[in-house]
Amino acid sequence: MFDQMVFAGGGNRCWWQAGFWDRVNAEMPLRPRVIAAVSAGAATACMLHTRDADWVMAYYRTALKDNRKNAYWGNLLRRERVFPHYRIYRQALLDIYAGQFARLREQAPEIRVAVSHIPRWLGARTALVAGLLAYNVDKHVRHALHPTLGRRIGFSAEYVRVRDCADIEALADLLLQSSCTPPFTPVLRRAGKPVLDGGMVDNVPVDALDAVPGHVLVLMTRRYPRPQMFTVNLDGQQRWYVQPSEPVPISSWDYTHPELMLPAYQLGRRDGERFLRHLNA
Repeated sequence: MFDQMVFAGGGNRCWWQAGFWDRVNAEMPLRPRVIAAVSAGAATACMLHTRDADWVMAYYRTALKDNRKNAYWGNLLRRERVFPHYRIYRQALLDIYAGQFARLREQAPEIRVAVSHIPRWLGARTALVAGLLAYNVDKHVRHALHPTLGRRIGFSAEYVRVRDCADIEALADLLLQSSCTPPFTPVLRRAGKPVLDGGMVDNVPVDALDAVPGHVLVLMTRRYPRPQMFTVNLDGQQRWYVQPSEPVPISSWDYTHPELMLPAYQLGRRDGERFLRHLNA
């Protein structure tokens, strides 16, 4: 039914997308031709075509069992990284997709990953501050589903196909670039140019879709002041937006409570069940 899909970003909240996909896919197989995704939503889209969600949650329980904090401020004195996220996330990507990369390139849909390029007139750190300010005004003040302030100050999006990655290292680099949010990650570069989280342009990257008629399923990860499920028609393309029925019970960058991944996943399954009932009504 859905020729294309969108996976919004959201860090750990993207476990909601995994639960939703697994429940809906079990009854109504999802075989999109194109998936537009950003940040952890892109990692989730890749995961769903390579690994079982239970396997990945078990991996994270092991990987995070000794991580007690989200910030190790004492590392400042040793000139070591304060935030453990980049190291843990990069290794997780390499481990999760190990032995699965060929399958992802050859059998998965065309997954397009959003990366944000910073304004030419700003340095990387200044651009981060400006981008986060614009993002939070759009999100918390304007409640914009598709933000505009980032573009207005000069951020631009690049959409990179997973199948164009040469190897698993390049895939990990791409997913980290799409998730680049200092101080949790360092400022990263693509082709020598600094990039930031793709959500700086749009955390629900519909611009990466093909502009053709058909049905598009858009999976968000946070609540907007809109119905939990709604549709938007645009030149013959019908976009079905679905957001969590309640706040997803895990924080985006919390690497200290892996046990909360399961409740987030289970909420997605319940919302997937609700979505199926809506389609069949």
